[in-house]
Amino acid sequence: MASGSALQKAIDLVTKATEEDQSKNYKEALRLYESAVEYFLHAMKYEVPNEKAKDSIRAKCKQYLDRAEKLKDYIEKNKDKKKPVKDGERTSKKNGGNKDSDSDDDPDPARKKMAQKMEGAIVAEKPNVSWDDVAGLEGAKAALKEAVILPIKFPHMFTGKRQAWKGILLFGPPGTGKTYLAKAVATEANNSTFFSVSSSDLVSKWLGESEQQVRALFEMAREHKPSIIFIDEVDSLCASRSEQESESARRIKTEFLVQMQGVGNTNDGILVLGATNIPWVLDSAIRRRFEKRIYIPLPDAHARTALFQLNIGDTPNSLNDNDYRDLGNRTDGYSGADISIVVRDALMQPVRKVQTATHFKYIRGPSRENPNVWIEDLLTPCSPGEYGAMELTWEKIQGDKLYEPVVTMNDMLRSLADSKPSVNDEDLEKLRKFTEDFGIEG
Repeated sequence: MASGSALQKAIDLVTKATEEDQSKNYKEALRLYESAVEYFLHAMKYEVPNEKAKDSIRAKCKQYLDRAEKLKDYIEKNKDKKKPVKDGERTSKKNGGNKDSDSDDDPDPARKKMAQKMEGAIVAEKPNVSWDDVAGLEGAKAALKEAVILPIKFPHMFTGKRQAWKGILLFGPPGTGKTYLAKAVATEANNSTFFSVSSSDLVSKWLGESEQQVRALFEMAREHKPSIIFIDEVDSLCASRSEQESESARRIKTEFLVQMQGVGNTNDGILVLGATNIPWVLDSAIRRRFEKRIYIPLPDAHARTALFQLNIGDTPNSLNDNDYRDLGNRTDGYSGADISIVVRDALMQPVRKVQTATHFKYIRGPSRENPNVWIEDLLTPCSPGEYGAMELTWEKIQGDKLYEPVVTMNDMLRSLADSKPSVNDEDLEKLRKFTEDFGIEG
């Protein structure tokens, strides 16, 4: 698109209008909105042949005209007042000067809407994931404790030239626990506010709104500090800049850079925590803002053994320590998510045995309510040749009379035989190269 086109001029004017609007320079914002609409109409007439694009522009023009009309009303009603009305307040002559709760009367409803949206990103309820729930990754856990927990608990240690990290990037193959680590941070950082956002929370189809949402996010983080902003799949927001990318993508990246740098504001007490599977696509300026770049690798044999134990948990099973070690050794190249899928499938094997069984037998087993109390006459699946086998199907058994089989090593091996690791060697090589150039091992 030519930089001198009417459409480009309209886009530039709207961008300036939204900035003036947010700064509460309402007269200038009104003038810019009206000028932008004129340029949009000119562009529709002479530059935009596509009907679908015209419909989109018409919708945007309606939005900008509606906003301009509200600004005009506000300016007219307040032209004799020396002091501007604060956000969310407006005096009405009809109601004797009471506050009107109608959001349409807010001189900046867009800002209020964005603040409400960003409030939805605050993780109010802790995920209940502790450091002990994360197998391995001792380096990553130590770096996060250094950046998050210690500055909150011992703020006097981080004064003068000793400053806590402002940006940490967790990168590595999918399913290695990057998001899980972030959940542990949210749980362990008791006194901090945790914001969890993705590109869908920040990107808007309306021109200029994405940058405002990024700004609103950081403003809220400053208001609620100490705070942590976790951005999952940060590459979708901050990929390398190119000539082919859209103007809106470039603007949101620029705003993100400005806010992370803290230009005009202080970012003390704010940590930006990013996660990505493809760190090599990140813009170099964004990469620099993440001062610590930690590689979250595939788990080693010891970590894989622990992952099998964590995922099975307290489900009744007959596995011993040697079985867990054997499973850990058999799963080289598997991510934490891959192991979770293997275990989940194995946990379903007893259910399948119940569903396909043609014979059951009576046994004595522990009560579900109290494992120390044993109950007679429970039914469990068996082979037809076993002593006491009765021809029976699960449909004819009462719910409280079924005793499901425990998970066995054979169940685990059967599920393992049907699964494959999800990470390929090509991606691992790219990640190793990125770690050598820019990162540290987690």
